[in-house]
Amino acid sequence: MTDTKNHATTLNGSLEGRIFTPRSIAEIAEAVELAFDYRGDVTVSLRSGESVTGYIYNRNVSPTDSSLDLFSEDHPDARRISYSDIITIAFTGEDTANGKSWETWVSKKESERQVEAHKMEADARTRGYL
Repeated sequence: MTDTKNHATTLNGSLEGRIFTPRSIAEIAEAVELAFDYRGDVTVSLRSGESVTGYIYNRNVSPTDSSLDLFSEDHPDARRISYSDIITIAFTGEDTANGKSWETWVSKKESERQVEAHKMEADARTRGYL
């Protein structure tokens, strides 16, 4: 599968900005799995010349007709796209999960707890309890 972005530039794990041009149904399935796990919009270019941008929320893998389901950004109804209609998948939307690891969340929460503890201590000292 060809990819327009150098893999070395994505050490942070984000697929944002990458474009995959699968050459087989197996490669399409691989790209769809990456897009399914992506927490942002993708743009799917179709054999018909149409491009559909949206969020992939489901995929249906079967031996005869695999497809993906996405919420299009410009259409109120969900859309189903057959794998065989896909030419490229571009990761065009912001990766909302990029850089948001469990460790980052825990660190932020611990910092917030320490700030709150200092406020409570200052209030207790003001009241003469400490």
